[in-house]
Amino acid sequence: MGAKSVLAKSDPDSHVETMEPAESSLIGRTLSNLTGVWREIAQSAARTIGRNGQVPAGHDPAALKAQMSECLDARGGEVSARMRAAALGQTYLALDLAGRRRFLEIMAEDFAIDEAGVVAAIEALGEAQSAGRGPATDERVRLRALEDLHEATRPPRLRLLTQFNALPEGVKFLVDMRADLLTLTERAPTLDGLDNDLRDLLTSWFDTGFLDLRQVTWDSPASLLEKLIAYEAVHEIRSWDDLRNRLDSDRRLFALFHPRMPDEPLAFVEVALVKGIARNVQALLDEHAPPVDPKTADTAIFYSISNTQKGLRAISFGEFLIKRVVTRLGGEMPRVKTFATLSPVPGFRAWLDARASEDLDPAFGESALGGLRALGGSDDTMVALDAVLARPDWPADPVVCKALEEPLLRLCAQYFLHRRDDGQPVDPVARFHLKNGAQLERINWLGDTSAHGLKQSAGLMVNYRYSADKIEANHEAYMNDGQIAMSAEAKALCKSTAEPNGLAPLRRLGLR
Repeated sequence: MGAKSVLAKSDPDSHVETMEPAESSLIGRTLSNLTGVWREIAQSAARTIGRNGQVPAGHDPAALKAQMSECLDARGGEVSARMRAAALGQTYLALDLAGRRRFLEIMAEDFAIDEAGVVAAIEALGEAQSAGRGPATDERVRLRALEDLHEATRPPRLRLLTQFNALPEGVKFLVDMRADLLTLTERAPTLDGLDNDLRDLLTSWFDTGFLDLRQVTWDSPASLLEKLIAYEAVHEIRSWDDLRNRLDSDRRLFALFHPRMPDEPLAFVEVALVKGIARNVQALLDEHAPPVDPKTADTAIFYSISNTQKGLRAISFGEFLIKRVVTRLGGEMPRVKTFATLSPVPGFRAWLDARASEDLDPAFGESALGGLRALGGSDDTMVALDAVLARPDWPADPVVCKALEEPLLRLCAQYFLHRRDDGQPVDPVARFHLKNGAQLERINWLGDTSAHGLKQSAGLMVNYRYSADKIEANHEAYMNDGQIAMSAEAKALCKSTAEPNGLAPLRRLGLR
């Protein structure tokens, strides 16, 4: 493979990931291969049934609608259906972004539910029900009316989408089509309906019962390793040497796969086998550090979890993946008793920047405030703090670190106590792990001193701990009562932030 450098990937501050060169070239090759395969299917099928296999240009809305209608036409057999579906898919792949929007809008609007048909089916059902349930023939009429109503509520576009399932890489095509759909802004409500249809279809196909857990090693195919580099969403994989370090003897990488997408990881988790709970990600990923003997490790640290397919958004595999890996490692490595994450705090700096100075003052205290204002050159706490945190080298200054450590830890504890309108924590990573049944174990000072770590969380990282005998109880308490499971250390830090008017949320969290 060589030591070539391939960079990853997304804009972690955005809900819509941007396509960087590594991922862009990967997807480009995939689409090129898919176009070739489907062109061959369409042309071969056309020759078999004696039809013209020419694919329409796809820029004419009337031609697009006609091509979709032909796909829904039941004429011909399986060969003919495959030809039409492959030709339609090839048309979509050949379109630019504007053309794909037009394609999706036509599918959403012209092949939606027939409202008049639904009304007629409801009326027919009402008539069948009013006839009573006497003779068996009346009951059959009622049941048939129910079936007709069910069929009337199924939009034709759903049958159109399902046809791609019979094609090579057809499931992946639909996943990528939904990814395109999710990038469309200011879209019409009809596109929301199409998105719902696609999401429901993919949810049924990607049930966790269909997924396979596989360990990825340095000996895995180079094409798969390249995808891991492109898809890594938490800690950028900077080079092949970096990847090799993450697949060393004291590391594990597990990925989920679907039988219809055997070469595409759906989600993967990176694990470090260490002694004790890790506090700093730079130390954990140090390529020059000697590996730990896995036989002596007592802790498994989950330091990166990535969902890879944008089109499977809202279909989460993370909970299933973590629990499967905990079970597998626990069986393979009985010495490993502790399972924890080393996780980012992606929303902390944004939350901190939105605080007023008077909200920050109590966390610092009078003596620390004086030092902060002197360091930041302002009597306004927020202005001074922004000035200090804007210095890229501040973590290397012991004076600054001493002034900021305790106040920022207390403020981060406050951040975890804040809730959204729906009662969930404001931090997305916290929501994920707490819902999965983990407990908030510890907030780590200078856990990530990379430029990105300083920008998103002032260098703080968090350990969430998964205890096999508490996962389900923690999950139930969180989902039913909104209670956050915390270690004694985390509870103490949260209580230290409480002011008189802040006791109510602490009681709701079960800390009082």
